[in-house]
Amino acid sequence: MATTELLIKNVRVVRPDDAEGTEPALTDIAVNDGTITRVAPGLPGDDAATVVDGRGLLAFPGVVDAHQHWGIYNELAADTRTESRASAQGGVTTALTYMRTGQYYLNKGGPYREFFPEVLAAAQGNAYIDYAFHLAPMMAEHIDEIPYLVQEHGVTSFKIFMFYGSHGLHGRSTSQSDFLMTPPDERYDLAHFEFVMRGIQKAREELGDYAEHLSLSLHCETAEIMTAYTKLVERDGSLSGLRAYSASRPPHSEGLAVTIASYLAHETGLPNINLLHLSSEKALDAALTMGRAFPHIDFRREVTVGHLLADVDTAHGLGGKVNPPLRDRDDVEALWRHVLAGDVDWVVSDHACCKDEMKFGSDRDDIFLAKSGFGGAEYLLPGLVGEGTKRGLSLQRAAQLTSWNPAKRYGLLNKGTIAEGYDADIALVDPDASWTVRAADSESTQEYTPFEGFAMSAKVTDTFVRGNHVYADGRITGDPVGRYLHRGR
Repeated sequence: MATTELLIKNVRVVRPDDAEGTEPALTDIAVNDGTITRVAPGLPGDDAATVVDGRGLLAFPGVVDAHQHWGIYNELAADTRTESRASAQGGVTTALTYMRTGQYYLNKGGPYREFFPEVLAAAQGNAYIDYAFHLAPMMAEHIDEIPYLVQEHGVTSFKIFMFYGSHGLHGRSTSQSDFLMTPPDERYDLAHFEFVMRGIQKAREELGDYAEHLSLSLHCETAEIMTAYTKLVERDGSLSGLRAYSASRPPHSEGLAVTIASYLAHETGLPNINLLHLSSEKALDAALTMGRAFPHIDFRREVTVGHLLADVDTAHGLGGKVNPPLRDRDDVEALWRHVLAGDVDWVVSDHACCKDEMKFGSDRDDIFLAKSGFGGAEYLLPGLVGEGTKRGLSLQRAAQLTSWNPAKRYGLLNKGTIAEGYDADIALVDPDASWTVRAADSESTQEYTPFEGFAMSAKVTDTFVRGNHVYADGRITGDPVGRYLHRGR
């Protein structure tokens, strides 16, 4: 009888805790019961049930994509299945996906005690990768439910959409309570954001075992600035497409929201703050300034692979509409400078599959009518490794940005590295592959991509989720094996 269930041989293991610039050594990885049992060169294969030849490829820790949106535009069970397949193409083995009540997602309001079990039931049995959820407290009742969500469901991360105060998902909003499905006497505003922070901090104080991993993430844009600038851009009429959309949600809107959120964290004593998908020099500058102003707040800064790879001119069509917007090339270069300087904590996809018909509607030329968001998990690890190494990003730093850092922040205690005792989540990467992005090659049900035609210089060839070979030689294999993850304890 075989004593080793899976042996991956001849891979160059990239460890996030190795010294930057270390050349990964050729080694083998042994796996039993979904857990890495040994990492060493020359492990014998005669007692292994399955042997996979890694062909000298890089072995990265499976990507912990800390920002996805399963079910936002499509039925959740179906989206879980297809978009987890697309995620595996990009080396993603764990997805943390945002969820809230209101329009889109399940299109219903009410307490999370009733809502979240429906979410879990829809996702169960459909994911090819492991997954967990961040939840957004949209009304006062949700704040009261935070301790229950932590203890009962292992939810340790929560979210605020700062621009929802008077702005919809895609632009101006005429009725906040209808859009968010909140009680008519409640407002989703700065006061609510403060009370969310106080609620999370209270939970941290009451639930000491979870405190380290309880955090709040914020989408930092300012509704009033965006509403005013949208009117200016539309009235002026000289800009169109993605450039018009970027101008309608200007970078200082991000910077202002970051500043407000940071001061509220200081006021409420909540130390664990995640600043999401910072898209511009001004946003990063504000985030770093706030870090210096409030050193007792543990700020984490997130950037998306989309904002690192594409700009308003290079993205393929209006399919690149996203919140916050794609920016000018100067902002893309600024983001890379901050990544290389160590100012960014993790890189994500912000994957939100929006099919062609829903994305563009009847008028394919009006950026303000198009829906916001697009998929991109397929390109997360290859995009970062390929473009990053050209710019001097070390392999070890890439592993930190895609796996170790988000795993530790969000309470995924068995994820994030290739080492004994950790889940056997592994992505094999060919760092010398040359290929061209085509939407038709994606497992996602999205029929387009803003990265169409982009030249890539690294490629994920195989993905393992707890030792299950879910993506092999460019194809999804087997049945869904993903599990819901209780976090933080």
